[in-house]
Amino acid sequence: MSLENRSSYPFSKNHVVDQSAGKKPEPPRVRTRVRIPLKISDGKLAPSEIITFDGLDDGREHLMVVFGDALTQPVPLVRLHSECLTGDVLGSTRCDCGPQLREAMALMHDKGGLLLYLRQEGRDIGLYNKIDAYALQDTGMDTFEANRALNFLDDQRTYSSAAQMLVTMGLKEIEILSNNPEKIRQLEAGGITVHSQRRTAVHLTDANRKYLQAKVMYAGHSIEID
Repeated sequence: MSLENRSSYPFSKNHVVDQSAGKKPEPPRVRTRVRIPLKISDGKLAPSEIITFDGLDDGREHLMVVFGDALTQPVPLVRLHSECLTGDVLGSTRCDCGPQLREAMALMHDKGGLLLYLRQEGRDIGLYNKIDAYALQDTGMDTFEANRALNFLDDQRTYSSAAQMLVTMGLKEIEILSNNPEKIRQLEAGGITVHSQRRTAVHLTDANRKYLQAKVMYAGHSIEID
C-alpha cells in the first residue's frame, strides 16, 4: 500500500476557529433541540433528545444525546464517545467502540445520562488515515505505533468542546462512564468536576486484544485483560 498521497485530516489537534482580530468570541449556545426515539441494543426504543451547539471552540458538529431526566440530575452520568464509523456503524471487532456505545445507550436508557458524540474519527486522524493505520497494524504495529508512522500523535483528541457543551447546559458536576484518564483530566481543566468514574465493560475479541493492551500500556486505560 502506498501512503505518499495520503491527505492530512482537515481538523488537527491545533485547529482553531477563525475569530476577528481583537474580538472576544461569543460563548457557545444551543443551536437546536429535537426529540428522537433511538433503538438500543435489546431492540427497545429509547426516548432521547438530541442537542446541537454553535460556537464550540473546535467548530465541529458534536452532539449531546439526552436520556431521561439527566439534565436535571445533580450529578448525571456522562459518556464522551468519539465517532467511529467502523465500530459504531459497521460493527468492526478491531476496536471496542461499538460495544461501548451500545452499552452506554442501554445504561442511560435505564438510569438517565448524557451521551456526547464527538466528531473525532480515528482518535482525530480521520477515517481514511485510520484505515491506513489499520493496514500498518496488519504488518505488526500496534494502534499507537501506526499513528506515529503516519506522523500523527498517539491520540489527537481534545475534550474542551465536551466541557463547553456541559457548561452550556448548566452542568458543572458529573459521573463519567469511561476507562480513559485523559478524558477526566481535560474535563476538569475545562471547569467540570468529575465526582466519580464508572468503567465500561471489557469488550474483548480476538481481533481487538492487541488494541486494548496498547490502550492500557500507552494511555493508562482502566481495562483488565486476562
